[in-house]
Amino acid sequence: MRRILTALVLIPAFCYVVLWAPQWAFFTVVAVVAILCFHEYANLTARNNIPKPGVFGYVAGLLILLLPDKDTAFFVLIAILGMALSLRSRELSESLGSAAALLLGVTYVFGSLRCGIDLRAISPYWLFFGLSLNWAGDIAALYVGRLLGRHKLASRISPAKSWEGAAGSLLASVLYGALYIPRLLPAVPLAEGLGLAALANIAGQFGDLCESAFKRGADVKDSGTLLPGHGGWLDRVDSSLFALPVVYFVVSNFHW
Repeated sequence: MRRILTALVLIPAFCYVVLWAPQWAFFTVVAVVAILCFHEYANLTARNNIPKPGVFGYVAGLLILLLPDKDTAFFVLIAILGMALSLRSRELSESLGSAAALLLGVTYVFGSLRCGIDLRAISPYWLFFGLSLNWAGDIAALYVGRLLGRHKLASRISPAKSWEGAAGSLLASVLYGALYIPRLLPAVPLAEGLGLAALANIAGQFGDLCESAFKRGADVKDSGTLLPGHGGWLDRVDSSLFALPVVYFVVSNFHW
C-alpha cells in the first residue's frame, strides 16, 4: 500500500515537472534529486569499504548540471582533482578507490541527469520518454517474473530477477514506444524509435543490476528510506540513470 500511495504522489508531480514546469523549477528538482542520489551513492561506497566522496563531489556534480556547454575536459579535471584529494587518505591503499568512486559517482549521477536536462531542451516529450519507458518495463518485469519466472537472470546480484521478467520488460518497453512515439514524437520513424526503446530498456536493466550489485556489496536492501515502499531515490532512478544517456546520445546525433 505504501508503494502505491508513494507512486500516486510522485506520478502527477513527475508529469508536471518534466512536461510543463518552468525551467528554473525543473532544474531545481533535478538538482535536489541529484544531491539525494549522490548522498545515497556515497553511503553505499562507505559500506563497500571505500572512502565517501566528499563535498567536492557535490560541487563538481552541480557544476556539471550548471555548465552551459558539455566539456570533456571538465570530467578530466574532476578525475585529476579527485586523485589529488585522494592523497589525504589515511591509508595509501584507499587512494585509488577514493578517486575512482568520486569520478564514477559524479559521472553516474550528475552526468546522467545532465543528459536529462539536455534531452528536455530538445523536447520535454523526449525526456518523458526516456524516464517513463523503463518504469513501464519495470512493472512488466515484476508481474511477468512472478508469473513465469523460472530461469535466474543474475542470482548472485539479484535473486528475484529472471530472464522471463527481463524479456517481459523489454517487450513492454517496445510496446510502450509503439504507443508513445506516433502520438507524441510523430517525426521519429517508428522502426528507429522502437529500436531506441529496446536499447534504452536494455541499458536500464543493466542500471538496475549495477545498483543492486552496489547494494549487495554494501549488505543493504535499499539505497535509502525517503520513498516509502520504494526505498531511496537511487532505487527509483537507477534504470533511468543508464537509459537517459543512451536516449540523449541517439536523439542528439540523429536530430529527430
